[in-house]
Amino acid sequence: MGKNEFLTPKAIANRIKAKGLQKLRWYCQMCQKQCRDENGFKCHCMSESHQRQMEVFGQNPHRIVEGYSEEFESAFLEHMKRSHRSSRVAATVVYNEYINDRHHVHMNSTQWATLTEFVKYLGRTGKCKVDETPKGWFITYIDRESETLFKEKMKNKRIRSDLADEERQEREIKKQIERAEQFMPAISNEDEALQEKKLFEKSENEKIKLSLGTSSLAKTSNSKDRPPESSRAVVFKDDDEDKSEGIKGNGKSSLGKSALAELMKEEERAKERSNRKDYWLCEGIIVKVMSKPLAEKGYYKQKGVVRKVIDKYVGEIEMLESKHVLRVDQEELETVIPQIGGVVRIVNGAYRGSNARLLAIDTEKFCAKVQIEKGIYDGRVLKAIEYEDICKLA
Repeated sequence: MGKNEFLTPKAIANRIKAKGLQKLRWYCQMCQKQCRDENGFKCHCMSESHQRQMEVFGQNPHRIVEGYSEEFESAFLEHMKRSHRSSRVAATVVYNEYINDRHHVHMNSTQWATLTEFVKYLGRTGKCKVDETPKGWFITYIDRESETLFKEKMKNKRIRSDLADEERQEREIKKQIERAEQFMPAISNEDEALQEKKLFEKSENEKIKLSLGTSSLAKTSNSKDRPPESSRAVVFKDDDEDKSEGIKGNGKSSLGKSALAELMKEEERAKERSNRKDYWLCEGIIVKVMSKPLAEKGYYKQKGVVRKVIDKYVGEIEMLESKHVLRVDQEELETVIPQIGGVVRIVNGAYRGSNARLLAIDTEKFCAKVQIEKGIYDGRVLKAIEYEDICKLA
């Protein structure tokens, strides 16, 4: 049996000593050899095998360093994806977990001299979300896998198709309303023409005698000259019929208008049912913080801009005065009403997501009058919209 074979005491002792983590400065990445002390590393550097590896490195150093850097980065991110996929964790914790593997690519062979530089690189390239805190650097893995991107793309496509369907439905309703308004005058004109035709036919079939003269002549004239009672009745009867038919015609037009109004009301109710949600936060609006626990830090009843919405109910608020960023639930936030003439965002209800201009405020009923700007509802005036459904735009 040889001196340093696998089951000799010396070989077993060497494996026990090399089992744990050793110092990084005594590791040779080119030879993939870990030395236990400075003397061992010095002897390794003078060896013939190391000299050959260094000659290879000297021929193209940048390519070799870039290769090690890519390998280190991919292995680090793979560990992040498996162990801390959706959590915010300290960078040192992830690094210590990564180097537990003895055969990992060491950082001293990459283009990054320190862990801080590597973490900044991850944040700069958008592969991780990086936060600097008094306790150190914290990182959050950003999942950019094809499956996740595909799901996000399908979700956005579904949202766009829903909006397109809603716009198409609105255009169809508008066309129906315009057609109804065009046909209503034509129907009323036809009714008037029929009434005139009936009246003309009656006047041709019957004789109508009229007596013209003063009251004195009427007394001396013969009784035969007087118009018959039947003919006088016919004249007044025709007038009454004309009035009654005119009332019927107006009834038809008012009936058409009421049907049109019902159609528009039904459209409003359908939009209200589909767009009324229990969450209202959206980016770009100004809100007021009403959280009493935050009063000690001076944020109570202070205004801020919603920069990001997390899980529909939590907003990242950038305070207007201090520029501090807070995460506050929508239960502890309140909408802000601008001055008359200001621009607001409709955050809930039938016209959710539309921008409008504030026209008037009713302080007794806690509602406002706004006019929608841009989009398919451009120019539409909403007379009684609640304070909670509108918010000032930043």
